[in-house]
Amino acid sequence: MRIISRKRLRQASEKHSEWEASLNIWYKVARHTKWKNFAEVRQSWSNSDPVGTCVVFDIANNRCRLITYIAYRTQKVFILYVLTHADYDKGGWKNACGC
Repeated sequence: MRIISRKRLRQASEKHSEWEASLNIWYKVARHTKWKNFAEVRQSWSNSDPVGTCVVFDIANNRCRLITYIAYRTQKVFILYVLTHADYDKGGWKNACGC
């Protein structure tokens, strides 16, 4: 998969250094796979959920939420948000996912 944009992962890691290792693991898993549907995503990363048109990944023992849009046909993962669990609960990100 092509990850767009890794910059958001780096920025989140700079702000929350405790997430860096987990975000790097997610990046390596996502980059080296070719997901065709959500079932395949779940096989690679069990702590993931479909929410509207997005896929939400629980990162760093549920302290971080990675909100993505996955274009399976073109093999691209768009990173929309990298949020703390508290910011995720506020729900502002849901508009981007058609919720």
